[in-house]
Formats: sequence, structure tokens, C-alpha cells
Amino acid sequence: MSSTSASPDTGFGAAWHQRRGERELLLSCLGAMSLGFVLILGADSGDGRRLAAPDLLPLLLYGLSLAGVHLALVAAGFRGDQVMTATVAFLSGFGLLAQYRMGAFHGDPEARTLALALIPAGYLVMTACALIFADGRYRLLARGLWLWAGVSLLLVGVLLVTGARFRGAVYGLGFTTPTEIIKVTVVLGLAAYLERHGAALARWQARLPVPPWQALWPLLAFWAVLTGLLALQRDLGMIVILGIAFTLVVVSGTGRIGYLVYALLCAAGLGSVLLFFFEHGQRRIDAWLDPFQDPTGEGWQILQGLSGMYSGGLWGEGFGIGSPHYTPIAASDFIYAVIGEELGFLGCVVLVLFFLVLLSRGVRLAAQGRSAFGRLLATGLTAVLAVQTLLNIGGVTKSIPLTGTTLPFISHGGASLVTAFAAIGLLLAISDGAPGRPAKAPRAPRGRAAVGPPPDLKPRKVRRKAVPREPAASSEERD
Repeated sequence: MSSTSASPDTGFGAAWHQRRGERELLLSCLGAMSLGFVLILGADSGDGRRLAAPDLLPLLLYGLSLAGVHLALVAAGFRGDQVMTATVAFLSGFGLLAQYRMGAFHGDPEARTLALALIPAGYLVMTACALIFADGRYRLLARGLWLWAGVSLLLVGVLLVTGARFRGAVYGLGFTTPTEIIKVTVVLGLAAYLERHGAALARWQARLPVPPWQALWPLLAFWAVLTGLLALQRDLGMIVILGIAFTLVVVSGTGRIGYLVYALLCAAGLGSVLLFFFEHGQRRIDAWLDPFQDPTGEGWQILQGLSGMYSGGLWGEGFGIGSPHYTPIAASDFIYAVIGEELGFLGCVVLVLFFLVLLSRGVRLAAQGRSAFGRLLATGLTAVLAVQTLLNIGGVTKSIPLTGTTLPFISHGGASLVTAFAAIGLLLAISDGAPGRPAKAPRAPRGRAAVGPPPDLKPRKVRRKAVPREPAASSEERD
């Protein structure tokens, strides 16, 4: 038998050993979620609800998904970020518990089947993106510059034509939001454009703080059309998310702070125009400033969410013991209020800390990317996740006006969840090509043990010929 197959330093054995930290973290996540399910099932049993074997199906699918992700990464010899994978596993598992608590797996059979299918689907998308575009292959995505721009505009345009308006927004068939994917496609197109034209966009006029319009106008034209379509759709949250990500990627790709100044001025003007023409946005501003002006209308959701978090106190009322049904749209926009009510302030702090860990890994990756496209793509995707998290938590806690955005990996919503997993998969693919990754172990020829480098790779000693040196000139000769 060949000694190579038995060696722990090559092949599957090396990859299994190298991803040991990820495996331990994933097992910890599974243990924590199992404890959460025990608490929820215990509360349901106390309320008189009979428990059945299908009640454990979400936890089983979650555990199998984690095992499948880990084994796939090990089998492929993936060398990307391990902490990011485990952090996403915790956040998505936490979201699974929250959705189980809200009855997502106990209602209509079709809705229950869809909720169950989303568990492995998200992890499958993440793993596929990570492995397909690993080892620098993500740079192939930069070739589809105008493809990503066209897909983004087409998705929003088609939704406007075929969608149905509900509560001020436009939804697709079955109240889906297919435009969620433009959070990825817009960033892909923007990163590809900055990789090609970043140097030209960085050359401002010497005397006046004016950007190079010849290189900037295609970008501005695309952004103007996209913003107009999103404004017609009344998706103000998407405009804010993509606007901030757009600005950060441009500033990062050019090194010009002036773009940030112009972006702030444009945001102030655009915000004033949108609030003037769209009464929906003005009502949200009024509800944010004083929800007691309309406590049974626009301010009802904010007041109920704040009341639930206040009743949770420091420790919370207990998982499965609170009354989240009093908060409107609790399973989606206001899931953070449910967490605050049942797990208290400490539970919210733990959740925020995990989001900070995830975002810090993205920022680190954006700073260490091996290619310009990878750095810009990581910057944009991390900005999208960060702004979306901030808008949701800030809106629920009344720190900023409500925008109707979901909390990544936590809130109910198939398109939003799958998009977030796709973004993480691309970040993992970029991390596989970042500096500091462990190198792949060299494969030894068959029939030979992997003891050392092949003979042709061993360093050779090179003899240097002695060159006669002229005697140094004396002080008299130098003079």
C-alpha cells in the first residue's frame, strides 16, 4: 500500500486536520441551538401542545446542513475563513430558533415545506459559491461588468411591471422579493467597473475639486436609472443600502474622499425629493419622531416593539414564554424586538456581538484581498450586510426611521436569506485567495512517502567565483 494515502499531511487527512477549528465551532453552534430547541419545546409542552417527531425536523436539517458544509469544504481542500463559516452557522441557527418560535413550521403545509427547504438551500448556495469561485476563480466574475448591471435593472423593471403593491411596496408572485439579489449583482458590477476605471476615476483636476466626468458618467447614469426604478417601487431601504455600499466601494477603489462629500450632498438632495413626492416615507419620519401622534396607526408597530423589549428587561422572559404576537410583522422586520422580549438585553448583546465578528472578518478580508476586484467586492458585500443590519436594529430600537429591511440570517424571508448566504459564499471564496492562507500540501508521487521536497526542489549550493579586488588608494593618492 502506498504510504501517501495513509499520510496525515496530504489529501483529505491534511484538510480534515486543517479545518479542525471550524469543526469544533460548528459543533458548539449545534449544541447551543439544541439547547434552544429544548427550551422552546418545553414551553410548548407547558402550554398543552402535544409534541411529535416532526417538531425536531428543523433541528435535524440544521445539523445535517452544517455537516454537509463542513465535509464539502474538507473534501475540496478549501482553505478559506473558518470563523466566518461558524459565525454564519450561529446566526442562521439563531434565526431558525426565532422562526420556529414564531410558528413558521406549524402553519400551512406549503409554508412549512418552504420554511424547511430554506434551511439546506441557504447552506447549499453558500457552499456552492465558495467552492466554485475559490482559489482566485471569483475574478472571472469581473468579466460580466455590464451583465451584472443589466440584470440588476432588468429585475427591478420586471418586478415593477408584473408585481403587486402591498403596504407601499411592490412584491412578486407569492409576496416574494426577487430584487434582493441585486444587493449582490450591483456590487459585482460596481467592483468590476472600479477595477477597470479606478485609476481614471482617481485623477481629479489639479486646481478644482472636480472628478473626471468622462470616466464617471456611465456609473452615474446606471445609478440614476436604478435609483429611479427603486423609488417607483418605493423600496427606500434598498436605495439606502446600495447607496452607502456604492459610495464605500468608489472611495475604496479610488482613494478619493471627495466622492464621499459629493455622495453626502446628493443623499441630502435625493432624500428631500423622495420625502416630498412620497407620502409613505414622510409618514415613517413622523412616526419615528413621535409615534404617539398616531399610536394605533403608523406608530403602532414601533410602540409595540419597544414595549416588548422593555418587558424583556435584562434577562428576558424566557425563550418561548413571551408574547411576540402583539408586535406586527414580528417574524420579519421586528424579529429583533422578539429576541429582546424573550432573551432580554443580554440576548440582544450576544446577537450584535456575533454580527460584529462577521462584519469584522469581512473588513479584514477587504483589506487583505489578493486582487483589486476581490478587495472591492469584499468591501461592497460587507457594506451591504453591515448597513442592512444597522437599518433593521436601528429602526426597531427607534434610533433611526423604519426602512422595512430584514435582519440578515434572522428574519423570515426566502429571497433575503438566500441572498445573504450567497454574499457569504463569495466572501469565503475571496478568503481562499487572501494572503496568509495555509498552503496546500504537495502531493508525493505514488509509491513514495511524502518525506521531503523532491530532489529538483532542494536548494543547491552555488559557488561564487573569487573576483580580485584592486588595492585601496592611499590618502596621498586620493589627494
